[in-house]
Amino acid sequence: MAVTGIGGFFFRAKDPAALSAWYADHLGVGAGEYGAWDTQAGTSVFSPFPANTDYFAADRQWMLNLRVTGLDELCAALTDAGIDVTHRSDMDGVGRFARIHDPEGNPIELWEPVDQG
Repeated sequence: MAVTGIGGFFFRAKDPAALSAWYADHLGVGAGEYGAWDTQAGTSVFSPFPANTDYFAADRQWMLNLRVTGLDELCAALTDAGIDVTHRSDMDGVGRFARIHDPEGNPIELWEPVDQG
């Protein structure tokens, strides 16, 4: 196939500068020029969900899933920064998960794949 990965994730925001700073400060995402950041190679999932899914809030059309390492340490740092960490779970053979929301209420799933321990 010609597609080798996700080249970007673009979305509307009420305050793009403030939201960009929040992602860079708390998750290290998009801190480079034009919002760029270098990622490690690994699995990415492209998966439309049914319109009536309860996996994330009904008033949201998307959820960002970020691959992470050191999920426990990241969750502790986010909690220390006043960010509510919810929906912690494990999925056998897939990895560990936690959920946060950005300042505009967008859901972000943090995923520590099983192969990254």
